[in-house]
Amino acid sequence: MAQNDRWLLPEGIEEVLPAQAERLESLRRKLLDMYHGWGYQLVMPPQIEYLESLLTGTGNDLELQTFKLTDQLTGRMMGLRADMTPQVARIDAHHLRREGPSRLCYMGSVLKTLPEGPGGSRSPLQVGVELYGHSGVESDVEVLQLMLQTLQLAGIEDTHLDLGHVGIYRGLMSMVSLSDEQEGQLFDALQRKAKPEVEALLNASSIDNDVKQMLLRLADLNGGEEVLDEAEQVFAGAGDETKAALTAIRQVAELLKHRLPGISVHYDLAELRGYHYHTGVVFAAYLPGHGQAIAQGGRYDDIGMVFGRARAATGFSTDLKTLSMLGTPEVNTTGAIFAPHDTDPALLARIQGLRESGERVVQELPGQKGGPGESGCDRVLVKRADSWEVEGL
Repeated sequence: MAQNDRWLLPEGIEEVLPAQAERLESLRRKLLDMYHGWGYQLVMPPQIEYLESLLTGTGNDLELQTFKLTDQLTGRMMGLRADMTPQVARIDAHHLRREGPSRLCYMGSVLKTLPEGPGGSRSPLQVGVELYGHSGVESDVEVLQLMLQTLQLAGIEDTHLDLGHVGIYRGLMSMVSLSDEQEGQLFDALQRKAKPEVEALLNASSIDNDVKQMLLRLADLNGGEEVLDEAEQVFAGAGDETKAALTAIRQVAELLKHRLPGISVHYDLAELRGYHYHTGVVFAAYLPGHGQAIAQGGRYDDIGMVFGRARAATGFSTDLKTLSMLGTPEVNTTGAIFAPHDTDPALLARIQGLRESGERVVQELPGQKGGPGESGCDRVLVKRADSWEVEGL
């Protein structure tokens, strides 16, 4: 690397400068206070741990996103976390071992080998909540409310909520016999809503015609609440798992409308994001003009099984940097007070008093260059008679 390029950072890796850092920190505190008010307790998992623990449960889908290295003490493989969800699940299952519901929240840096989308970050500040130990739709709705309130607190409006349920597709797949390759191709085509591909794949298989028609219609089942009524007709001949999933998503929708009147929900019954670890309702928030989901979550029951204790689980996560960039959070716009370099005891006492009252005071250093403005100050301490007074610039 040339000497004049040494300031460059790897693609997708950012450093946070003072103004943005202040916005992030202000939002971080507000969010954690809000989660605390809902009864969620903060946990702080390690940034690095053994792969056997990091890539279990929900972590299996994260293997390609995880940076790996060898532990010099043991020779074992370790990974830098790309998602904190499996770590929090381990804390609940292995360390806390509660009988009743457990509400946990977290916030910290994660590192990904690849960005989620073009121009995306590989070093998000992940924030989220997880609710363990309750399998009812009420806990899904509580987490959904928290996700929407998180966006609102960040100053993000006009979001679109997408709601789905992976149990619909799981139930249909339990009625067919496909090879792993065929199932993978069908899964990929459904995710892309590539209906001609879906039809070609189904026609090339020996699936019962009724099930084939249900899978083909699945790609079209997205839109408003009328989608749920249509789905009940389409899947009238489906198995219990598919019907139970439809019942659950309708219950979530009804409870959401009761708790958040006026909320607009878009239903996508072919939404299979996180299919390999999600077990129930899945949801995501989108913002017009922004291609990727800005917050997402869902139910992933039994995640704790790999840690010795299966637990019902639901949660959501988002990126604090994205929220800060897209939203307009309220921040403290009050500047600082510039104090001159002086050993006057009265000045030092005045500075101490101002700091204790919550003011930011920057004291001049001997021979320094740059004035109050460069130090982020909008006021100065000036001696008037026998006292030091704060005056505007």
